[in-house]
Amino acid sequence: MKIGELSERTGIPTRMLRYYEQQGLLSSSRAANGYRSYDESDVERATRVRGLVQAGLSTRMTKVVLDIERQCELAAPPQCSQALAAELATELQALDDRLACLTKSRDAVARFLELTRHGDLVQGIRTA
Repeated sequence: MKIGELSERTGIPTRMLRYYEQQGLLSSSRAANGYRSYDESDVERATRVRGLVQAGLSTRMTKVVLDIERQCELAAPPQCSQALAAELATELQALDDRLACLTKSRDAVARFLELTRHGDLVQGIRTA
């Protein structure tokens, strides 16, 4: 599929997809006319990249996380330097802090809705 179709299927602008590719987060093959060509697995990968970036990871750390996920799928135990482990531990703490903040905000919004006459809207969201 061409970049426009990937953009349409993921909701990610073509400019951002090109940026992800420039950062080594996505890869494409090139057709004879020079157009980028993506396959079905790139839909999931692009969506995963966007999710990680939207969660607050830098593109560099996103690449590290994607590489870690790939290593974890292999039979051999993954390798990691002490410096990278320390950086990942710091990132893990930052993610936990963001999750705690988001959870507190989500709970406040849900509680507010539950106290209004629109509390039934929360049930549909919480079961989804």
